[in-house]
Amino acid sequence: MERLRRLWRGRTMTYGVPLLLYLVGGSFGLREFAQIRYDVHKLRGTIQMKRRLLTGETHSAAIVDPALKEKLKQNNVTLESEYEKLEKSDLDNWENIRGPQLWEDSRAVQQQRREAAHLKTE
Repeated sequence: MERLRRLWRGRTMTYGVPLLLYLVGGSFGLREFAQIRYDVHKLRGTIQMKRRLLTGETHSAAIVDPALKEKLKQNNVTLESEYEKLEKSDLDNWENIRGPQLWEDSRAVQQQRREAAHLKTE
């Protein structure tokens, strides 16, 4: 009997067991609340889909401007064409150019660079 009392008053029963119950119970509770969230999202999606089918609406993302569609068809960029562009460029001769800082005026910095480049060529 004395052993049982000592075990009941010990740190394990006072702090350890409630902590474990809190962790395990919290994980189950969190799982249930998250499941409710996903169920509601799924239900809203099916309700909206049924409403669209009944009214004959199409999804707003499916409607694209015809001019934009033509432009996208004309702009045919492939991996091979980009590779050819990169292959033609000269990657061995380049110059590191510092951009303007946030507090600097970009036009003034560009003007200084133009003047410096003009002086180098003279």
